[in-house]
Amino acid sequence: MSTAPGAKRPPRPHRRPKKDPARITAFRALRAVDERDAYANLVLPPLLREAEKQGMDRRDAALATELVYGTLRGQGSYDAIIAACVDRPLREVDPPVLDVLALGAHQLLATRIPTHAAVSATVELARAVLGDGRAKFVNAVLRKISSQDLESWIGQVAPPYEDDAEDHLAVVHSHPRWVVAALWDALGRWQPGSAGRAAIEELLRADNERPEVTLVARPGRIAVEELAEELTGSTEGRWSPYALRLAEGGDPAELTAVQQNRAGVQDEGSQLVALALAAAPVEGRDTRWLDACAGPGGKAALLAALAAGRGAALVASERQPHRARLVARALAGNPGPYAVITADGTRPAWEPGSFDRALVDVPCSGLGALRRRPEARWRRRPEDVAGFGPLQRALLRSALDAVRVGGVVGYATCSPHLAETRAVVDDVLRGRADVEFVDARPLLPGVPSLGDGPDVQLWPHLHGTDAMYLALLRRTA
Repeated sequence: MSTAPGAKRPPRPHRRPKKDPARITAFRALRAVDERDAYANLVLPPLLREAEKQGMDRRDAALATELVYGTLRGQGSYDAIIAACVDRPLREVDPPVLDVLALGAHQLLATRIPTHAAVSATVELARAVLGDGRAKFVNAVLRKISSQDLESWIGQVAPPYEDDAEDHLAVVHSHPRWVVAALWDALGRWQPGSAGRAAIEELLRADNERPEVTLVARPGRIAVEELAEELTGSTEGRWSPYALRLAEGGDPAELTAVQQNRAGVQDEGSQLVALALAAAPVEGRDTRWLDACAGPGGKAALLAALAAGRGAALVASERQPHRARLVARALAGNPGPYAVITADGTRPAWEPGSFDRALVDVPCSGLGALRRRPEARWRRRPEDVAGFGPLQRALLRSALDAVRVGGVVGYATCSPHLAETRAVVDDVLRGRADVEFVDARPLLPGVPSLGDGPDVQLWPHLHGTDAMYLALLRRTA
């Protein structure tokens, strides 16, 4: 029916936005990370299970996972690009709107999703979660972002390297400036002569790569060859004899061996820390082992299995009750004796000199695991590192007192920050004539690029592991 000249057109019927399950799930995960300081690796799986119950297929689940982790890794770069496309400071843009814009920017600049599909799908998401008014704003910004590719945008928004190298790298590789500076300093300490621009860029790129899922076959419970038979397309670990790398797309929770606690998910760097401590020579008896900061239980489970093979027993101590329960779950079914206790490692529940080996994997900034927890880079602050220092020193002192003369302590942390690694060890050892270093390098056979020792630092770009630090110390008097 035609409309008479001068007459108003009838309003269009309101169209309900299409709810894309992958993008809705990704948005909900990002909001949880932002609003509740949740970790994506903890909040995303239940959201995926909920969406799958409502009909989301595996392909959409994989897309949601990529959108969440890709957006979090690229957040620094995407924020700089979005800031160039809006007419107000980003702090004045509502956080949910920024999350939708970042999701759209990631699709446009770092995936193979066609431009028109990325824009239209993200605008539909905005309509569903923000409303029609703010969806128009999202549409306008995304169309500006789509005018250039990522390389062109970075060339526009990143300051020149020559003017401010750390700020340039922070924008290009999506890390906070202070983290870039800390990692660069650490590279200079551990890889002298090679800590130039190429080395730090290689490390920052490795931080932004999706990490492989690595399993550990717990000795005495399952052989690595037996575990490999359960997996399709798995490959051997690079360094640990108990490691298997899972083919992309595999879900370790579905494996029988994992469900039965005979195997677990564990980065090779963590496996190497436990193996090195177990291999360190001790004088005299070797029957009582301690994990003084055992939560959530991965290293404790491997140590308990290794101890059982030698007729030794492990005491796994964890201060927080809910984490102690995770440790107990990880150790359930261990073939040898063990005990899980809830205790503060700085106020030990054991007598001095009770143990032959002790591991203290201290709470830290987590800068060594940014591949797995990309949101941590935006959550941590420089003052957090200083805040961990007193606890790290207290835990190491307590661990040294826990072992007998001739016993060995492993000090480990998932951070390469110098203030959390060698500085802690040096401070604790200052004035203590009863402790000496054990060279950890020979206890990691085949692992290259371990520096001058006696302590070691693993790196994502050199070893394909989290950036784990390990110092081995022996009581001598």
